[in-house]
Amino acid sequence: MALQGKTDGAVKFLLVTAALFVVLAGIKTAATLLVPFLLSTFIAIICNPLVVKAAHYKIPKPVAVVFVIGIFVSIALSLAGLVGNSLNELSQLIPEYRAQLQEHFVWLTQQLDAYNIKISSDLLIEYFDPSAAMGLAANMLSGLGGVMANLFLIIITVIFMLFEASSVSHKLHLALDDPQARIKQIDQFLASVNNYLAIKTLVSIATGIIVSTMLWAFGLDFYLLWGVLAFLLNYIPNIGSIIAAVPAMSLAVLQLGPAAAGLIGLGYLTINTVMGNVVEPRYLGRGLGLSTLVVFISLIFWGWLLGTVGMLLSVPLTMIIKIALENSAEGSWFAVLLSSEDSGETSSVQPSEVVSKND
Repeated sequence: MALQGKTDGAVKFLLVTAALFVVLAGIKTAATLLVPFLLSTFIAIICNPLVVKAAHYKIPKPVAVVFVIGIFVSIALSLAGLVGNSLNELSQLIPEYRAQLQEHFVWLTQQLDAYNIKISSDLLIEYFDPSAAMGLAANMLSGLGGVMANLFLIIITVIFMLFEASSVSHKLHLALDDPQARIKQIDQFLASVNNYLAIKTLVSIATGIIVSTMLWAFGLDFYLLWGVLAFLLNYIPNIGSIIAAVPAMSLAVLQLGPAAAGLIGLGYLTINTVMGNVVEPRYLGRGLGLSTLVVFISLIFWGWLLGTVGMLLSVPLTMIIKIALENSAEGSWFAVLLSSEDSGETSSVQPSEVVSKND
């Protein structure tokens, strides 16, 4: 009996693993269709609180949806125009930045040569090329712009989602075999996802504005572009701020000098420390944390699976999976593994609570 139980467990594990690979292969193949839908879903979740708030003031839902979509489209087109113009200028200036960098490295190699240290300036450029970091940021934003080319499809999908949002919870209740036993779990899951994305978006907007203001004060070129990048990458905690700081600091080294670049790096560190360790825990709580390793792995995984948008949405997607697992007796153990050390002990839904709910 024990041997048969082990065999059944091994067969079940192999079947689940095979099914998972089949699902991932399907998602990878259908990424072109899935990415606009995922982006629409997250935009709808972010915009839905505004529609709900409008209902409290007796504003008809169609009027509220049109108003919210109008605001979103205006912001999206403004950012697209800003990013597009900035990327065009940056691509034209990158050869100039590279030539400027080569002059700095030639001077550096001459100074090292005086101490009998032989290093090729071409080798330094190959391994320490700030323009490569700026180019990487430009490619990431260009990839996002490619998705936004389906803006009309995204807008239409968001409109339908906003009209259907109020009935999602009711439909999920009816879809389950035992609706009453799951009502609190479903409501908590939907509320947690909505709360996380709404607050994370507000914090990210504030981060982008503060970063742009700081870089403007230093006189750095393309400060609005780097602010947009900081806003987008703030969805990736811990390492997102580092990635956002690299291209801006690389440009600062060439334009303003190493001292100013160091001060800008200190500014990035201060902004993200305050936002990540003071502001976000104040409104989100520690129960929604992910470990740094999970954040890094999710960035690579979702980026490989869904491209640039997958990288930007990697943590929200992983966060949704974690919240769903927390509300499941079978998956609560995996949610603990995804949590950071502090949040694992103070998870918003403890496994024992989930079991008691299911009972």
